[in-house]
Amino acid sequence: MKLDTSRGRVMANDREVELAAQVLAELSCPDGSLAVSRNHEVSEVPEEIGRLLQHVLDVLARGGTVTVGSMPAVLTTTTAAGILGISRPTLMKLIDKGEIPSHKVGSHTRLKAVDVYSALRARRERERAAFAELMELDYDS
Repeated sequence: MKLDTSRGRVMANDREVELAAQVLAELSCPDGSLAVSRNHEVSEVPEEIGRLLQHVLDVLARGGTVTVGSMPAVLTTTTAAGILGISRPTLMKLIDKGEIPSHKVGSHTRLKAVDVYSALRARRERERAAFAELMELDYDS
């Protein structure tokens, strides 16, 4: 893989996409169980990490992009709104309605990153369901 160190990005070329597909086909375990071997010693990979690695390989095998970065455990409302793709006032309305959990640090509202990403996944799932419903209506006409 070609590493662009100026931005810390790794870009997979066509050969690496093909390799990811081959490895994924060989590793495909629904429970995420994986093992690694080094110097003739085999170590089990924790199930959660195995599923994560399989997901990364799946995305790469389909020619997709994988971004890996760090995220603080607690987010400001501005950062959370940016992740969700909504305005900060809209986020505050969702918080006030109890749709997204938050807590106060002094007078500042903070959100757990896990809650923000859970809300993002839920919104995307609702969007997919709505799109599927529209497609079904279009198909029926």
